[in-house]
Amino acid sequence: MKSREPIVLLTLPLVAGTAAGVFPVLPPAALRGAAATAVALTAGSAAILLLNRQKSLYNNALLPVLFFLCGLLGAWTAALCGGAAAPGFLEEAAGAAATRFRARIDALPFPHEGTAPLVKALLTGDRSGLSRQTVATFRESGASHLLALSGLHAGILYLFLSKFLSILGNSMTIRRFRGIAILLAAAFYTLMTGASPSMVRAFLFITIRELSHLAGREPAPLSVLALALSIQLVLHPAVLRSVGFQLSYAAMLGIFLLFPVLERAYPATETRGPLGRWTTRHEPLRLVWNSAALSLACQAFTAPLAWLYFKAFPRYFLVTNLLAIPLTTCLVPTALITLVSHPLIPSTRVDTLLITLTDRLASLLQHTLAIIATM
Repeated sequence: MKSREPIVLLTLPLVAGTAAGVFPVLPPAALRGAAATAVALTAGSAAILLLNRQKSLYNNALLPVLFFLCGLLGAWTAALCGGAAAPGFLEEAAGAAATRFRARIDALPFPHEGTAPLVKALLTGDRSGLSRQTVATFRESGASHLLALSGLHAGILYLFLSKFLSILGNSMTIRRFRGIAILLAAAFYTLMTGASPSMVRAFLFITIRELSHLAGREPAPLSVLALALSIQLVLHPAVLRSVGFQLSYAAMLGIFLLFPVLERAYPATETRGPLGRWTTRHEPLRLVWNSAALSLACQAFTAPLAWLYFKAFPRYFLVTNLLAIPLTTCLVPTALITLVSHPLIPSTRVDTLLITLTDRLASLLQHTLAIIATM
């Protein structure tokens, strides 16, 4: 195995082994015997690898077999243990914080009654306050994924925190502090919103990238994807059954594999500046193309799964994503700033401006999707 990023190739047998252990449900008696056999095979394969004196461990053909057996053993072991663990201190603290967070959103004096439920859904994943008409509008316009907390929401908050904390400077100490602060905030937000499979995937992405940056490395995107997938499957093998989990990783595969190809179809134009340096020209049409290419890349990889599970395909997904994602990207941080600043500067001109801006962005998003839904 001569890949410079062996984790990408080794993840494939791990996923195959986990799938083989998760999907065929064996009776308890057979499961115990199969797990015992998997333990023996895994231990034997590991021993052979350790005793084999090859120059490179990754060139050993037995290594993919070991990863397959590890995935199989992990799935069967999880099935034997069964049962959900009682919520710990962090889960209880995150749940209490989520309750207070939702109450503060409800307390904001938005002019339109539909704004607070939408903000609550986008920031916490709680859709209980949304009207049936709003939910139907999101579904019919192909924007249901905006109401399900995912990597998009985590990515927006990650960029917001990174930009906000960048004002502290760029020394090594500040970078370490910023990285730790972002990881703690991302972990708490993931717990507070219920730790759905897509949110856990986003948290693992953020963690791997931040730790890599602190170590002075820039990992390949597919390596980050493979490592996050491996960690998530090892910790919770049964998550492979989750439709949200499958759609989340399928979308990321589209972004990493197909999006670069589509992006190169509209190359950037470089111009020489006054000091002789080459800079990339900001072209509005290229930004539109990149947004469309991102949407197409995600849809190409998630559409087969969506059709398999839901027998549906959003006809106007391209228009929806071109309009709704930029609006959501503006609405989420604006709502967060409003939520944080309102207790500090209540009834001031700035507070009124932020509340009005959040309300109008939320209304614009709903009206835009309502128009698309009627097409």
